[in-house]
Amino acid sequence: MRSYDVLAESAAPPAVVWALLLDPKMWPAWSHAGELDVSSSSGLSPDGRDGVGAIRAFRSGKAVIRERITGLTLGRRFAYEGLESPHMADHQATIDLHEIPGGGTRIRWQGTYSARGMGRWSSERQVQRTMSKIAIGLAEYASGQIVR
Repeated sequence: MRSYDVLAESAAPPAVVWALLLDPKMWPAWSHAGELDVSSSSGLSPDGRDGVGAIRAFRSGKAVIRERITGLTLGRRFAYEGLESPHMADHQATIDLHEIPGGGTRIRWQGTYSARGMGRWSSERQVQRTMSKIAIGLAEYASGQIVR
């Protein structure tokens, strides 16, 4: 098994970051995941607050990534597992949100996976960099949502 563990900080409070994690329609704006493929997803909430068991599919060209939400701790932890990916198998991940004293959110995104397909040629360091870019994208997008 391979792993990654990345950190990012946002000026936004945890509630703003949490709302972005729950709403799959927002993921393409900050994650580079491709567009939400509603026809390949299931259990999506009409109000953008998906619950445990919801399956989200994101399409980028011909590639589809499907993930199932496996755990939610309100405003603090978002957990999911990969169901379909061209590059990862057995992917398990958690995103933990911690309020920063004085304001903002520390985002810790960690996971384990096995490489598959072309992903076998990727190093753990490359995956670490990619996941770091995604976490930073979430942090920066959330910061931009703050009404000042």
